[in-house]
Amino acid sequence: MKATRLAVFTLPFLTTACTGTLAEGRGDSVSSSLVEYLYPAGEKPPSPSRKIPRLPLPLRIGIAFVPSPHGPSQDLSEAERFKLLYDLKAIFANQEFVEEVAVIPEPYLKAGTGFAPLASTADTYGLNAMALVSYDEASIPAASSSLRYRTIVGVQTLTGDANEVQNFVDTAVFDVATQRLLFRVPGISSMARQPATADTDADAQASRRRGFALAAADMTVNLDKELDAIEKRIRADSSLR
Repeated sequence: MKATRLAVFTLPFLTTACTGTLAEGRGDSVSSSLVEYLYPAGEKPPSPSRKIPRLPLPLRIGIAFVPSPHGPSQDLSEAERFKLLYDLKAIFANQEFVEEVAVIPEPYLKAGTGFAPLASTADTYGLNAMALVSYDEASIPAASSSLRYRTIVGVQTLTGDANEVQNFVDTAVFDVATQRLLFRVPGISSMARQPATADTDADAQASRRRGFALAAADMTVNLDKELDAIEKRIRADSSLR
């Protein structure tokens, strides 16, 4: 496909669905790992623009997992992270408007925080977009029926049962040149918390893996639908080709 410009329309449910929060015991207001990585000094992410993001085509995109801000106990295994990244690579590569998809080794993003590592990585690989994948899990504090948390599209409220653990896998795609969010696709799962007497380290790890797998499966289905919608938009609008 020759170079052109793509208008990416962000579907409403993708801009309002929740993406993550984090470890327990951190109060009633927390941030997603994506926000903590891109805005480590506590800056407020810009409000979503009403303007239609435009991106040069064909798309050359890098896919990377957001480094965990919560320490090794919150990390998924390397095999789990890379399996998801390569699953997403296959989905992106199946689109006619995508020319190249690169799975980015973790050290590139661990070199720093904010948008600087994204720009440096994009320059190294010759990319014009970066897809950041994040995983978070959350439960409502026992004394509260909700949890406020910051996502890349603003503060949202998570509600649920204190005996319920919710898992989130999110893919957010950014235009490297402008640092603008192009679109965002969430995946969500919910599982009952194990009784405290049975909540060993092994049990917690197994539960986290189940929750991650379910949320990742939900996100990949949503991503496939979103990319298909973009593809149809391109075919229907001759100005985008």
